[in-house]
Amino acid sequence: MTHSKLLDQFRSFYFRNYPNDMELQIEYFSVFGGLGWDVDSSKSFETLLYELIFANFELLNEKMTQLTFNSHNKRLLRALAVGDRRIFSAFNRAGLNNKNGGVALNYLQEKELISIEYSREEPARSLQPHGKLKREIARHRISHKVLFSQPFVRFWFYFIAPHIKDIKEKNYENVIKIFHERQNSYTSLVFEELSEVLLNYHIRDSQILSSGSYWDAKVEIDILTVTKDEKIYVGECKWTNHIINKKEFHKIIEKCEKLDIEPYQIAFFSKRGFSKELLNMQSKDLALYSCEDFKALLKNSAREELIENFIN
Repeated sequence: MTHSKLLDQFRSFYFRNYPNDMELQIEYFSVFGGLGWDVDSSKSFETLLYELIFANFELLNEKMTQLTFNSHNKRLLRALAVGDRRIFSAFNRAGLNNKNGGVALNYLQEKELISIEYSREEPARSLQPHGKLKREIARHRISHKVLFSQPFVRFWFYFIAPHIKDIKEKNYENVIKIFHERQNSYTSLVFEELSEVLLNYHIRDSQILSSGSYWDAKVEIDILTVTKDEKIYVGECKWTNHIINKKEFHKIIEKCEKLDIEPYQIAFFSKRGFSKELLNMQSKDLALYSCEDFKALLKNSAREELIENFIN
């Protein structure tokens, strides 16, 4: 999803529904964002699933069927929704080969249901002019990832599409159970996307050359942003019910060492906040963001400034 679309949807959801706090905003946006319906965040998710999803299942299912067109596209969306978002692993999970998987991928892009997040991993090369790589390294395939254009579409293919038979028969208990078990894990991706937008909003006076998640065969980092003045910002996001402590700081330092990079700033984004020790470490080198900090994205100038920064 592009930054401008995500920010537009985030702001639109807030000003339509006015959740009481940013934690609720992020949680409810992660499920219903892009749906375009009124969402009463004073009600529980279980109540809203019954009132908005199950009660309107036939309408929503027909809409999704029209959008996805055939079984290949549906299978790929389901694989992307529940997997690691890597294109090749999604093809395997969906039982598609590179040919029919590629056709499905192109179709979903044309329908603007997904967008591609391109890998920034460099191809492995031998240090010797004519040397050969180890077999496991040579076999490694650099794979791009996919982002959903609307949170609700991902929600549908993560939680609803796998249980269509049960829902048609009005057996909702299993869907509700799985939703409660996996809600935090599911919300993490949208939280990560929003965290990248927030980080880049706070460094909007710098010209951003590249930004997004980073992954290779050995390391994954939630956010890695590089600016024109060669500053590197590294971010990690935790949508869990545990605070972030100094142990997570050491983990991200180790990741940076593996990549041979020296971050100008490390940023943590947390649902539940931070340990006292980590709070005492805050400086220009370490930024800590909690849920309420996402209010900055609701300012009238946030969208215009962020988009202008990415264009220039």
